[in-house]
Amino acid sequence: MSANRFAGRRAIVTGASRGIGAGIAERLAAEGAAVAIVARTLAVGGRPNLPGSLEETAARLAAYGNPVAVIAADLTDGDDRARIVPEATEQLGGPVDVLVNNAAAAMYAQPSEMPLKRRRITFEVNVHAPLDLAQAALPAMLDAGEGWILNVSSATGKLDPGPPFKMEGLAATTGMYGSSKAALNRETNALAHELWGRGIRVNTVEPRAAVMSEGAEVLAGHVIRDDQKESMEEMVEAAVYLCDCDVDTTGQVFVSLDLIADRAVTVMTLDGAGRWSTG
Repeated sequence: MSANRFAGRRAIVTGASRGIGAGIAERLAAEGAAVAIVARTLAVGGRPNLPGSLEETAARLAAYGNPVAVIAADLTDGDDRARIVPEATEQLGGPVDVLVNNAAAAMYAQPSEMPLKRRRITFEVNVHAPLDLAQAALPAMLDAGEGWILNVSSATGKLDPGPPFKMEGLAATTGMYGSSKAALNRETNALAHELWGRGIRVNTVEPRAAVMSEGAEVLAGHVIRDDQKESMEEMVEAAVYLCDCDVDTTGQVFVSLDLIADRAVTVMTLDGAGRWSTG
């Protein structure tokens, strides 16, 4: 792995005000990329119930000396989505090479009780927004003959085993969120199929265990045991690997820890300066 493997590349990372998105954006910047970060929360205190903002992420990225673009946008809004790629291209000084669709609407409820408004928001952010951004970024990628599109998914996209079904925990309330992630996985595969042989890699990565980001702590921190967790560094490492993968790595749904083990990927710290260690 080169310390500057993303030098000269431009990337967009959505959901980058905190959590996995902020971690991916930092690693890309640490390894030389110019990065456009996208989220709703621009300033500190924008979401009182959650720490993190675009301004805070931008300050961390700026320390690496590469261009940083800050784009406050609501991914539930089609007009907001439409301006993200053009603004990133303008602010970063050229077309985008890497698109990371990390932002997600995580709304948990029993399917029989989940209102239509929440279902629509879930699918707007988790399914329609990634494809809209990919469609906007693709012309420049195709002109260049290469590009990387990474969608961040979830194990909730898999069918729950049963009957008997596990009734405790979150399993009974993640069905609609998981349905949107299953759609995202199929969307990834379909886009890779369409673009096969044209230099564009399109993949999905999901954590094998829970990554305890700020949002995850609020939603599920009270029910997730330590043995059900993986580190932010591990999830970010798997994601960043897929932002620089070869042309034959496309159309797949990868699981973070499995990818790291199968491909002997060294897990680095978020600043890319050294090996990550549990110690």
